[in-house]
Amino acid sequence: MNLRTMKISFTDNRIGQGDIPKMRGYISHTFPQYTELHHHLEGDKLLYQYPHIQYKVLSNIPMVIGIDSGVEVLKSIYDKIDEFKIGCEIQIIFEKQIIVRNEEFVVSDKTKGYTFLTPWLALNQENYNKWNTLSNHEKQERLNRILIGNILSMAKGLRYVVTEEIKAEMDVRPVLTKLKGVPMVGFLGRFCVNFAIPDYLGLGKSVSRGFGTIKKGSFVFRLQS
Repeated sequence: MNLRTMKISFTDNRIGQGDIPKMRGYISHTFPQYTELHHHLEGDKLLYQYPHIQYKVLSNIPMVIGIDSGVEVLKSIYDKIDEFKIGCEIQIIFEKQIIVRNEEFVVSDKTKGYTFLTPWLALNQENYNKWNTLSNHEKQERLNRILIGNILSMAKGLRYVVTEEIKAEMDVRPVLTKLKGVPMVGFLGRFCVNFAIPDYLGLGKSVSRGFGTIKKGSFVFRLQS
């Protein structure tokens, strides 16, 4: 299937990775009528699905990605976003770069290479402690399975039915990061998989806050049979 995406980059503004929740909070409170922006339902319930709107900071440039139904939401609000409030600081927005694409989102007969631009949150603290006791080979296999599970969850959330086997190989390293101020272990590096994924989508936990953001790479390594 083809997947529609929309990327809005606020090219004159600069914020830090830790400011993503503030940007997300400001935009979602400004436009509370759009559930896709904040995932909160009535009665303090949360909408559990793959986020169709994701907030990113890459090279200190803030951006918002709309996916599938999220594209229409961003189209409705992009010309009304004229500032951010980051803590006590108001940042005026002078320039926006908007890119809308239709790209393949499908099991592929070719191996695709991707790089994690931001830490991939594959494990919680308990799972990380268990993972850390495994051999190197077992660690690799566990991460491969988690990545495949992340892709299957993303596909389900985007209404794509996977009917073929997904295979993946990774070359990643653990890195320290923070989620809501809590220290976490994430992973940076690259992976190959027989699945076509548009640039800047997120995999793993907390993708709406910019974690697990990927981009295509020109490398490939062999997938195990």
